[in-house]
Amino acid sequence: MSAEAAQDPASQISVLLVDDHDLIRKGLRHAFDKDPDFTVIGEADTIADALRLGTRMQPNVVIMDLRLPDGSGLDATRKLRKAHPHMGIVVLTMYAGDDQLFGALDAGASAFVPKSAPAADVVAAARHASSNPTAFSAADLAAAMQRRLTPSGPQLSPRESQVLKLLADGHSVAGIAKQLFVSESTAKTHISKLYEKLGAGNRAQALMTALKLGLLEAPDQPKF
Repeated sequence: MSAEAAQDPASQISVLLVDDHDLIRKGLRHAFDKDPDFTVIGEADTIADALRLGTRMQPNVVIMDLRLPDGSGLDATRKLRKAHPHMGIVVLTMYAGDDQLFGALDAGASAFVPKSAPAADVVAAARHASSNPTAFSAADLAAAMQRRLTPSGPQLSPRESQVLKLLADGHSVAGIAKQLFVSESTAKTHISKLYEKLGAGNRAQALMTALKLGLLEAPDQPKF
């Protein structure tokens, strides 16, 4: 008899998966299915379904994506925490900056895990959340607290902050130049100085570093 077959369903940790990407839900389900301590009892791809299933199924743990079609996972986390004080809630996000981490903490999440983390980390966070639903856990929590208490990092000029926002919005060099009413050569200079301050070699590195440092607000907003 396998470990899965021998496991008493009543003793398993029940999990509700909330993510609007089918592939991510399938990957998470596979990770939990491999662990005999867990059973996935439902899936949702919207906040409305998450709240409905959370109330009806009463899972031990909810795995909550932050960015959903009908709103923010943080709002759903607040509502679930208020309605179900003993429910474990693990927040997942593709944009794992300090703002998102502290947002999850303030919303009442039990744990915070970036989507770039191994699936094993999500399972471990769910295990923590089931036994300590009100004790917040995050791999980068200590460092994030230190950064909040003693702010450090590059200080951007107002112009560099503008350039960073335009880069985040997907503008090309020509587009940035047009937005700032400067030449493309001047725009390139601003971008080069910005990259230097952030220790980045390209746009992707600059944006990821800016998110980590809280210089950019992650797009964990409703997708209307």
